[in-house]
Amino acid sequence: MRTSDIERVKGLPLFTGVAPETFRIATAGAYLQRVPNGAMLLTEGDQVDFLYVLLDGTVELHGTWNDRETVLAILRPVSTFILAAVVLDATALMSARTLERCEVLMIPGDAIRTAMRLDTRFAVAVSRDLAGGYRGLVRNTKNLKLRNSTERLANFLLMQRAADNAGRVVRLHHEKRVLASLLGMTPENLSRSFAALQPHGVTVQGPMVTISNLAALERLAKPDPLIDNHAPRGGEIIADADAEVWLTERTRASAGSR
Repeated sequence: MRTSDIERVKGLPLFTGVAPETFRIATAGAYLQRVPNGAMLLTEGDQVDFLYVLLDGTVELHGTWNDRETVLAILRPVSTFILAAVVLDATALMSARTLERCEVLMIPGDAIRTAMRLDTRFAVAVSRDLAGGYRGLVRNTKNLKLRNSTERLANFLLMQRAADNAGRVVRLHHEKRVLASLLGMTPENLSRSFAALQPHGVTVQGPMVTISNLAALERLAKPDPLIDNHAPRGGEIIADADAEVWLTERTRASAGSR
């Protein structure tokens, strides 16, 4: 690994505060891959041999069943994924593919599990990472079950605005097909949801979304700090690191008609 990549990995919450020897053990045998757009990094059902660390690019996590496919998460740097399967030495429950050219660090799962046994601080860091993922899942399950598709889209736009520190114009970073699946709806429902937001000051042209009446959009979205990372706290819209990962446990069958 390059020195700059080592420093970026050291900066991950997973490795913050661990002893240098623990870091050396955990990353022993790790190697950097430069992966083209559209490449499959991992297929659900496969045994997981590595922890993946996304250093550059964008990765989509998705699941399939009975000829259906749904987007579970969109990851941006610097992110780790498939940690739970690594800890359990289990098979993958989701697949991963690149949405653009990516740089991915692959850390052997055996090394991660060895470091956990040797260093309680690292084991605690892993548990905190997994706990954060669980809380993200709870947030998004509530988002799915308590809101209709228009409300989910409204809150997504507020989250994107906060994450990008944008003003009136928010850029959609992904194809609308991917965004629809991510939000638990069909592309047709996504189009209808955008149309439903027009009276609330939202217009869309290609990947650019203009929010001309933020107060009206917030009144519709009703952001909640127990669901949303962008929700108002003390009168401010905030975004934390979880806003980089839009984890959803959604399928078109359960949410597409809402």
